[in-house]
Amino acid sequence: MVKTRWLLALPAILLTSVVAAPPATAEPPPTPRITKGEDPANGPDRNEVAATDAPTARVAPAVGENQAGPKFGYPRRTQLRVYPEDAADKSIKLGLVPYHAIAPRLNDLQRRSDRVSVEVAGQSALGRDLYLVTLTAPERSAETRQQDAWRAEIEDDPVRAAHDKRLEHGYKAPVWINNNIHGNEWEGTDAALHLIEDLATSNDPNIRHLLAEHRLYFNITANPDGRNAGTRVNANGFDLNRDFVTSSQPEGVAMREIVEATQPVMMLDLHGYIAGTQIEPTGPPHGQNYDFDLYIRHGLANGLGMEAAVKALGFPEAQATIVPFRDIPPGEWDGWAPIYTAQYSMFHGAVSYTIEIPLRVNNSAYDTLPVEELRRRAAINAAVSESTMRTTLDYLDQHAVELIDNQIEIFRRGAAGEPQRFLPDGFVPGFGPEDRFTTTFPRAYVIPAGATQRSAVAAARLVDHLVAHDVRVRQAERDFRLAGRSYPAGSYLVDMHQAKRALANVMLEAGRDISHDAPVTFDIAGWSHRLLWGASVDVISGGDLRVPSRPVLAAAPTGGVDPAPGRDLAIRIRDGKDARAVNDLLGRGFELHRRGDATVIVPASARAAAIEVADRYGVRFTVAPPGEPGAVLRRPTLAAAVAADELFALRDMGFDVRPMSTAILNAGFNLSTVDVLVVSSGLRFDQLTPDAQAALRAFFARGGGVITRGATGSRFNADAGLLDVHAVPGRPDASGVITVTNAPGVLGGDGLPNSFVSAPQWFTDLGAGVTVEQRFATGNPLVAGHWLPNDDGTGAREAAAGQPLVVSGVDDSGAHVLMFGSEPLFRAHPKGLYAQVASAIYWGVARQLP
Repeated sequence: MVKTRWLLALPAILLTSVVAAPPATAEPPPTPRITKGEDPANGPDRNEVAATDAPTARVAPAVGENQAGPKFGYPRRTQLRVYPEDAADKSIKLGLVPYHAIAPRLNDLQRRSDRVSVEVAGQSALGRDLYLVTLTAPERSAETRQQDAWRAEIEDDPVRAAHDKRLEHGYKAPVWINNNIHGNEWEGTDAALHLIEDLATSNDPNIRHLLAEHRLYFNITANPDGRNAGTRVNANGFDLNRDFVTSSQPEGVAMREIVEATQPVMMLDLHGYIAGTQIEPTGPPHGQNYDFDLYIRHGLANGLGMEAAVKALGFPEAQATIVPFRDIPPGEWDGWAPIYTAQYSMFHGAVSYTIEIPLRVNNSAYDTLPVEELRRRAAINAAVSESTMRTTLDYLDQHAVELIDNQIEIFRRGAAGEPQRFLPDGFVPGFGPEDRFTTTFPRAYVIPAGATQRSAVAAARLVDHLVAHDVRVRQAERDFRLAGRSYPAGSYLVDMHQAKRALANVMLEAGRDISHDAPVTFDIAGWSHRLLWGASVDVISGGDLRVPSRPVLAAAPTGGVDPAPGRDLAIRIRDGKDARAVNDLLGRGFELHRRGDATVIVPASARAAAIEVADRYGVRFTVAPPGEPGAVLRRPTLAAAVAADELFALRDMGFDVRPMSTAILNAGFNLSTVDVLVVSSGLRFDQLTPDAQAALRAFFARGGGVITRGATGSRFNADAGLLDVHAVPGRPDASGVITVTNAPGVLGGDGLPNSFVSAPQWFTDLGAGVTVEQRFATGNPLVAGHWLPNDDGTGAREAAAGQPLVVSGVDDSGAHVLMFGSEPLFRAHPKGLYAQVASAIYWGVARQLP
């Protein structure tokens, strides 16, 4: 195998563009510092800036259609459709490649080189194509089939793979380079395009050797809508680098499918901007489910190699580099949460990195710096990006056999159910007790079928989600007993003796309280599909898993209508899909009723429609209970001053939502057709004009529903003089999974025993007529996450214990108000909490007079 470090030499043409324009002012090497709130994903914007509608029109249609060629070997060429030129593309000002120019460039490269394959990996939220480029030496169909077989063998039979000499010498070790996941962090795309062209057209024998032995995969721009618009988020307002274990966005689904299909041994995710350049490994806390010994040796070695290469470029602005594992205190840039590209890719066997390039060109810099300076910075950033890519390819070329063996060993330990290894201090330079995070894997998880399952539709969603993430699930073919419990046929088993057990566990475990492992965390520290997605899931510590079962490709259908024709139907709002079904029926004009226990009654005349929506959404209609049907429920119209993730979740449940904000209401928004006002972001009562305040007072007086969440919602409640409560803020950066107690009432009384908080609140000094719907559990309510008191001792979880978390009431004017101190729609993740918001909305509508 060739060992020369040919890849470190950047082409002179790229460096020429960097030095062509001197800096507007000389910049000394910066002292890097990371601030948790510097990005919208982590900062206050979620509570202060209300979401508006994503563009309703898709992008200007491309010319023609994508024409994919044969996919039997390599190259796999696709004649890409071309998008019309867009002079408003934000990349242009920086001298970078606008989105509309990418397809023509890739089409030209495919014509010029048989090393280049381009496939369309999916579409963005606005319908732009996502381009996956593969660079490798040409392969005949039989050679490609062999590569596919070896890749499958590594995951499915790692013991055999570890002894397969043909695999060792013939498998093309893959690397995946992901670019531009944050749309206004542009330069990774341009570096990738430049590198691809060089590798595709060079006659250097070392490059030919590299491509003969490896496959290089490039996601050219993971967020084309954000690239074009100059926004960090996608067109739905989501930070795609927080969505990996939720998969709510199409771009995230495409990236998940790329990492599963390519199974890279190394992976880079290109970002910006941190002064000096930052290169992972992360600092602690590290995810407790990883086999960290199999990551950190290669992770640190190549990280230090990338650092040296960046410094060797000679840019003064890129000399004060940061390697978080070495340089940053615990929690300030941690690897705990599985929500990021790099940390998620590790579960698929990759040695992964987030790279932060040095010179800011977005946000205020984009608007205020001279174009010449912006382009100088962007060129340096592209050079730094390409340097990290080339260094990683060099490391791959030198250590391919070790990296393949490394991935095989990750999967072998998982399949064997072996415990994680203890790593002594000094395992790699700088490794100490603060880096030591492990867990004990259960033997299995069981997702029951039948009467013990809280929500069949939630169970099916969880199973489908696990399978989509390449977690192996089986379904029992007959009744069985396990760990002293009985389960009916149709129940699902997740055997934790599987290659990707770490990924299965990071989704299904409760998590861990890491409050005392670090003074802060970079982002959320608690999540749990088992506790927050609405399904009943049992943890099995041991037992005989020899249960007659079959592998699951998709969950069994769950929808149905139980009553005989002529009988009224009922549906209990326990899941967002239940709300979606109810809203569908309301949209068809059926008159439904809502009972006080959150059950919705559907007339027998709607049976045919109910059968259709039951099949569509997987919900089940039961026999309507005897007694009065309850208040008439009409299709609600919502005005929502909410964050983008909440707007997305409300619409995902089928609600008709009109975005709202202080400015929109002051501009004369008509509230006469609105049934419920939802307030969590960007609406200040004290900043409304007298006319807007009067319109709101009229809305309250006719019994309008008001739902609030968080600090902005609580301030709105106080300023508008609605419920007589005092909102107490917890520590603003606290987040996690908590235990709660539910009371009969608006939310139905049988909600999940867990909830999610971020910047939690609770309510005290409740006035007359205020009802507690949900409380923090007594004792220590935090199950998993990070929650310390403020420096003055306030805001602690101990103070929240037993306090009201969700309250409701009718104010003196007649408004029906419900206030959340929790985060039931956070980033579209806690699916099992959606029903709480839906029930609150229906309560607000059903209590109003027709």
